[in-house]
Amino acid sequence: MVLRRVSRWAVALPVALALAGLSGCGSGEPAASTGSGAAAATELTVFAAASLTETFTELGTRYEAAHPGTTVRFNFGSSATLAQQIVQGAPADVFAAADPATMKTVTDASLAGTPVTFARNKLQIAVPAGNPAGVAGLKDLADPKVKVALCAEQVPCGAAAVKALDAAGLRVRPVTLEQDVKATLTKVELGEVDAALVYKTDVIAAGGKVQGIEFPEADQAVNDYPIATLGKAPAGEAARRFADLVLSQQGKDVLAKAGFDTP
Repeated sequence: MVLRRVSRWAVALPVALALAGLSGCGSGEPAASTGSGAAAATELTVFAAASLTETFTELGTRYEAAHPGTTVRFNFGSSATLAQQIVQGAPADVFAAADPATMKTVTDASLAGTPVTFARNKLQIAVPAGNPAGVAGLKDLADPKVKVALCAEQVPCGAAAVKALDAAGLRVRPVTLEQDVKATLTKVELGEVDAALVYKTDVIAAGGKVQGIEFPEADQAVNDYPIATLGKAPAGEAARRFADLVLSQQGKDVLAKAGFDTP
């Protein structure tokens, strides 16, 4: 799991309990006061897919600048893992998933409002700089001499990989199955594998550490990214404002710059 400015959700529980007594979560509203008259800060906790690490970190910084007194804390990781954490009681205000199926885990438990699709993403083949194995397309991943990393099938990037490989009629035997897309990409960056199927946005975020190879079957495995505020969000108003930022033109511009398609 990739974390930015946030501890594990279990560690966040005391923070959420401390927030339970606060009111006026929006920056435009008076904050709750302590007995000494000091203003209490608002903490907004966002659970988001690992592939959103760079874009949501930037949007979090922008949100904090626009709403002084609010701190945005992120828990980035596998959407499937995050959904299970929320269902099990992890305190969170916003959930942004890498596919509708993992969001459905949360909505089926009546823990979130109506999700809205805010971005789309598709796969690329990531290879180490210089492409030492000479991978040219998806069919090369079926060569037993090529070491391949994939996301586990139960997480969105893995489910997308299965769809793409099925569309190409290929069977690939990966040397490793990772729990989120960042961990999968790291295997390429370290030169531990010859190739991996990851999101286009992660290839872009890696810069010159990897090369991306497009393939036509990726168009048959596009992932929609939904966002929803959680029904028992400790920072309810701030949660709605953050979701609005993601859905705004400003949010779309940040996502598009990172390589996401927007609805």
